[in-house]
Amino acid sequence: MDVFYNEKGIGDVLIFPIKQGERYTTGYEKYGDVVKIINKEDETVLGYNIFNASKYFRLNETGKITLTNDLLDDIKLLFKTNGLEDSLTVDITPKFVVGYVAEKKPHENADKLSVCMVDIGNETLQIVCGAPNIEKNQKVVVAKVGAIMPSGMEIKPTELRGVESKGMICSQKELGLPDAPKEKGIYVLDDSYHSGQPFEF
Repeated sequence: MDVFYNEKGIGDVLIFPIKQGERYTTGYEKYGDVVKIINKEDETVLGYNIFNASKYFRLNETGKITLTNDLLDDIKLLFKTNGLEDSLTVDITPKFVVGYVAEKKPHENADKLSVCMVDIGNETLQIVCGAPNIEKNQKVVVAKVGAIMPSGMEIKPTELRGVESKGMICSQKELGLPDAPKEKGIYVLDDSYHSGQPFEF
């Protein structure tokens, strides 16, 4: 899971996104330097903006910052001192990982879709994939459920033509990689990668 900080671009604010929400249903609650962003329809938490962030955290990086246990503990302490009682139970395991396509079979209801069993180290995910170049025994980049794509899209469990899919096998374009090929197709990794390894981009 990642947080974001860009002092020159947006000011001294640490952005802590949790899930997507529509702008017109978004509400805000202020607790000192912490702004809690909520979905007004169902009261789910969409994220937090922490103002004057450099006063509370040592932020040596800009842009995307991996949320560590230490940083999470600091944020929890800040919440407490600002009167915000949220428990902040979040999954900080990497959301973009290397997967190994252990099995590929045709989708029973769609000619252009494949149903893949993808080993991501600690579990095997069933992912429906429409890429023309997906094959068994490939190493690929998997966006797990809960991942936020560079486009802003959140990966959720879904059904594609009646078949359950948990995650997405990514192309270079979807990952926002420079010089991504224009042709459709997933990003096939070389054998130097191993299943479950976090994918940094």
